[in-house]
Amino acid sequence: MGHGHGHGHAPTADKRYLIGALALIAGFMVIEVVAGVVANSIALISDAAHMLTDASAIALALLAMRIAARPARGAYTFGYKRAEILSAQINGVTLLLLVAYFVYEGVHRLIEPPEVAGPVVAVTAVAGIAVNALAAWLLSKADRRSLNVEGAFQHVLNDMYAFIATAVSGVVVWLTGFARADAIAALVVAALMLKAGWGLLRDSARVLLQAAPSDLDPDEIGQVLAADQDVEEVHDLHVWTVTSGYPTLSAHVIVARGAECHDVRVRLAALLHDRFEIGHTTLQVDHGAAETGGHCEDPHGPRHLGRTARGH
Repeated sequence: MGHGHGHGHAPTADKRYLIGALALIAGFMVIEVVAGVVANSIALISDAAHMLTDASAIALALLAMRIAARPARGAYTFGYKRAEILSAQINGVTLLLLVAYFVYEGVHRLIEPPEVAGPVVAVTAVAGIAVNALAAWLLSKADRRSLNVEGAFQHVLNDMYAFIATAVSGVVVWLTGFARADAIAALVVAALMLKAGWGLLRDSARVLLQAAPSDLDPDEIGQVLAADQDVEEVHDLHVWTVTSGYPTLSAHVIVARGAECHDVRVRLAALLHDRFEIGHTTLQVDHGAAETGGHCEDPHGPRHLGRTARGH
């Protein structure tokens, strides 16, 4: 079954998981900001900022779900399904901006390390690990084939790793008095944020630039279509993604003399759905130029070419 069609996650269940994770993260974020100020810890404050982007990612995912569910109408023939891609772009840019700030602040504190309350950092970070682990578990139960949900999950997972680094730094400061450990932890958090932000921007840019999905090879698809017994040629083949989990294909197919265009079109649409999980296909199927001027003729009467075959 194609991605994004008929999966086992109900939208209401996904929303419930996301709302639960959002409540956990937003509540702990407030506690962590207070702890970061009290402990004078840039690592805790950077973690809190990362949690803010976690919360924003989940909130935007919920908003994008609501917008994307609106039906197609008027000029928006695909509805608002790309709202989640714009949301992923916003999340990615936000992460990279925060990376720049925390690298600057972390380097400054490496040069001039301030006093840091190690015990407060360590205890708060351990609590943060538990909160993020629970939030990540909730998000893992939602449909992660959505780029937006996956983006929120990656945010939370990266934040959990960041809390581990912060906890280690808190213990080091506590036991040894090495205050620079706090700045080093902040730089580790920034590196994790850079990885997550770049990944979101890269994946969402592929969708906006209408590149073929990373798991589909247009050349392979074209060869499979051309291998059909009644197909002579395939050209004008385009494969792109409307939104995550919604691969789309269009192509012009030339069939052999005597082949029935409708049967070929239905067979190829089923092949694309079953083998490549492409559920939205538009195939224009014609005979070669030597026969009937290149157009298919239906013995049952005239028919518009290039119908959409939906593999739901």
